[in-house]
Amino acid sequence: MSQFLRLYRRVVSALSSLQSPMLVAVPLYWGFQFAQTGWGKLHNLSKITGFFASLNIPFPGFSTPADSLLEFVGGILLMFGLFSRPIAFLLACNMFVAYWTADHEALTSVFSDPGKFHVADPYTFLFASGMVLIFGSGLFAVDSVISKQLKPLEQ
Repeated sequence: MSQFLRLYRRVVSALSSLQSPMLVAVPLYWGFQFAQTGWGKLHNLSKITGFFASLNIPFPGFSTPADSLLEFVGGILLMFGLFSRPIAFLLACNMFVAYWTADHEALTSVFSDPGKFHVADPYTFLFASGMVLIFGSGLFAVDSVISKQLKPLEQ
């Protein structure tokens, strides 16, 4: 039994060492995806505004560029790990609105038909935003560097 526990501790230790690289990979990859999506929307504002209007999103002329800029700039900030948690919160809210408006049936079937919820477009974006919101961007993010620089000033 003690050999099993030693092996278990080694495996846990090895996997724990992957935490920081994972916390770099998620915001880097999904930040790029958000930025790319926002960039695409910024270059097709009239088409996206029409789509938002068809979904009955209030003030589509304002909400379309706001949404596009949030995804573009927020994605870039996620990639750098700057203001990670506030940006992740805004992007998670944005993805919840996307579920509510464009994939409402998938949202309401989260418990009755989870497969429908998981295959909807906003799912992975919402999941990635939630991960960054809860865990942050890790040791290699700009937020961490700034935090380390500010600690001596607080004391």
